[in-house]
Amino acid sequence: MSLRAHAQSVLAAWVAPTAQEELLRKEFLGHVDAHEDAMWRECVPGHLTATTAVLSHDGERVLLTLHPKAGMWLPMGGHCERGDDSLEATALREATEESGIPGLRLLPGPLALDRHRVWCHPPHSHHLDVEYGAVAPADVEAVISDESLDLRWFPVEEIPELSDEATRRLARRAREILRSS
Repeated sequence: MSLRAHAQSVLAAWVAPTAQEELLRKEFLGHVDAHEDAMWRECVPGHLTATTAVLSHDGERVLLTLHPKAGMWLPMGGHCERGDDSLEATALREATEESGIPGLRLLPGPLALDRHRVWCHPPHSHHLDVEYGAVAPADVEAVISDESLDLRWFPVEEIPELSDEATRRLARRAREILRSS
């Protein structure tokens, strides 16, 4: 199955927890159906991306990166690559690369959808972000990557102001899934 077909399958099966995310789910599906290149950065109107909230082993903290372009504390995430065979693979690859933590365990997902403006194609484009959660092994140290200005653990309920509501929502949902498993 191609990555595009996999994304269509994931989005078609996902039950959105809010009316707003149901609208996004339909928008994302329509976009993937309409654009053969919807999975790739080259898709000018927008492209699917995958983000992962990395939780500590106990679910109390979330690892955030100080994103150099956004200037905000955000979860790990990024573009799909040709070698990715699923959105989950993209989410796990990006989280591992950006956190430096081996052995992350991906939670069942997606947990959320988010659409945000980016500058991949001037003057702008959109990331159609499919969001996941992952759990880090106990007693691991994160290693900052070249893609980040800083990397820190924050209590899930104390994500800094210099972040966004999508980050807070994703961290809370990931913690809920971890606690229920």
